[in-house]
Formats: sequence, structure tokens, C-alpha cells
Amino acid sequence: MAENKKFDPQALVEEIESKFELFQILNEEGEIVNEAEMPELSNEELVELMTRMVYTRVLDQRSISLNRQGRLGFYAPTAGQEASQIASHFALEKQDWILPGYRDVPQIIWHGLPLAKAFLFSRGHFAGNQAPEGVNVLSPQIIIGAQYIQAAGVALGLKKRKADAVAVTYTGDGGSSQGDFYEGITFAGAQKSPAIFFIQNNQFAISTPRSVQSVGKTLAQKGIAAGIPSVYVDGMDPLAVYKVTKDARERAVAGEGPTLIETLCYRYGPHTMAGDDPTRYRTTDTDNEWVAKDPLVRFRKFLEAKGLWDEAKEEAVIERAKEEIKEAIKEADKAPKQKVSELINNMHRGDLPYNLKEQLEIYLEKESK
Repeated sequence: MAENKKFDPQALVEEIESKFELFQILNEEGEIVNEAEMPELSNEELVELMTRMVYTRVLDQRSISLNRQGRLGFYAPTAGQEASQIASHFALEKQDWILPGYRDVPQIIWHGLPLAKAFLFSRGHFAGNQAPEGVNVLSPQIIIGAQYIQAAGVALGLKKRKADAVAVTYTGDGGSSQGDFYEGITFAGAQKSPAIFFIQNNQFAISTPRSVQSVGKTLAQKGIAAGIPSVYVDGMDPLAVYKVTKDARERAVAGEGPTLIETLCYRYGPHTMAGDDPTRYRTTDTDNEWVAKDPLVRFRKFLEAKGLWDEAKEEAVIERAKEEIKEAIKEADKAPKQKVSELINNMHRGDLPYNLKEQLEIYLEKESK
């Protein structure tokens, strides 16, 4: 007869948590520590990945400067998250759909959204929400976590169409505390829809430390409740992020359902440029600890050791980025100024309620003068 054992729910939690080990391929010195998991990337692809990461860092620096000059509106800095953002996108295909959060503009730019439109989005211009034909992106979601539900719906649509594509979405560690987060992964898991859900754990949901949000060892383990594969990856390691994303995509298009991926990373700047001061809730020691893990430094060391990267190549990328950003902001400046009448007509199709009809008439008259 089997021995009776006292049921210990806490031990069960600890057993599950012990399974989530941080997946890594490159250490902080740019050395391969997991040869068996090295992704199949050509030298040209490795250089292109680095090129996109450097370009994105420059874009972040210039966007912060443009914001301070009053030439951009809402902006959420991305420095420190290049491996999480760009390496995950690098594993996708053109036909895949991206449903970004407000910090995930770099991914949709590399997916085909023109830079000028990204700047117009920041300014709140409706043209910034109009992606060109064939560019499978939705506008960055401002409501925290809402993109998870949308991604579950898009993924189900792709499944019903038998499309060779996945729906990919991103949120932060704070977003994983939202109800929409659970609804999205639960629905996608139940439907076995081709979705990849990212939690970019950059340690602070605005000013709230991740440790205050959840007592769980990881955020990735939340996917277990939805019955979907879940991964805890070094989000400062571009090769590791690429590999887990590539694997998740292959499973999804093979009909095996969604994956939840937590990328452990850090944002070097403020939460947004709208008055956040990270020095009020982060210490210099914490900042320095993560600066030592910088994804660009790590990947640069790896490529330099292979003879694939040098200072001249990096400077060429930086100058190209500066020039293209300069031209894109000029193009954005040429966009016609928005009118209140356009706002009303864009937001409301068909018959307007009487109060908006009155307002529309008022503004049409003002704008005609």
C-alpha cells in the first residue's frame, strides 16, 4: 500500500519554480556558454542583427533629444532592451503580425513601418497609425496589457485562415499583473492559437519594483497556469532571445499553440519622457550592475572576437542612422496639421450624435477661415 503523504502546496510551488532556469547563450563577456543552443545564423545575419541594435540605440538617443526639443510627443526610451526587442523581431517573418506596447516602436519600424510614421505616432498624428499595405503591425497600445487580448484574437484568425504566420505581442513586467494578460494567454492556450507573448521584465513597472508585484521567482511561470510553454531568458543576450523566439515560432506554425517568454532585461532611461525620474526609485549601484550587462557591449565583444565587427563598421551605422532620422523628421514635419473636424470624423463613422454634429459644424466653420 502506498504511503500516505501530507499534501504540501508550498512544496509544489517551489518545485515548479525550480524548473525555470535562466536561458543564456552569451555571457556578459560575449563568450559562448551554451554551444548546444547556438542558433543557425550566418556571419551576414549576425552582422545585420548588430547593425539593427546599434541603429536602434541611436534612434533612442535621437528620439530623447527630439522630445526635449519639443519635436516629438510621447516617447518611451528603449536603451538596454535592444536584445529583447530587436533579436526577438529578427526571428520573425514578414507575414507575422506584431501587436506592440508603447515601448515597442523599434520592432514595428524594423517590420516595415516608415520612420516618419513612427515620429507622427509620437506626435499623436492620425497618419502615424496608418501602416503601409503589407506591413503587418498594429499601432502601439497605450492601455497596459490590452495588446495581449488583441494578439490572442489575431492569432486565432491566423489559425482559422491556416496562415503560415504568428501573432507576436509585448508587455512589461507591470503588464503581466493586468487581467488582460491572463485573459489573453488563457484564451490563446485553450484555442492552441499561433501566438508568442513577451514579458519584457525591465525590473520596474514605472516606479514599482518587480519584487513588489509578484512573489513568484519568475514571471514566465505564470504561463503554466494557462498550460502553455513558458521560457525565462536572459533578455540582454541577443542570441538567447533569438533562439527562444525562433523555437516558439516553429512550434506555433506547426500547430502546437502559443508560448510565453519572459526576457530579463533593463531600461537605462526613464519609463517615459513625460516627467518620470528613475533616480527616485533606482540606485546608482543597480544602474551600474545592468550597464555591465549591456546587450550591445556583449554582442560587440562576441562579433569582434569572430572578426566580424570593428569601430569603423559601428561608426558607419551610427552615421547612417543619424542621417535617416534627420530625413524622417523632416518628412514628418511636412505632414498637414490635424484638424479637430478630422479627429471627429476619424473617430466616428456614420451618423454622429447631435452634440458631435454641433461641434463638427462649429469647427468646420472655424477651419474654413
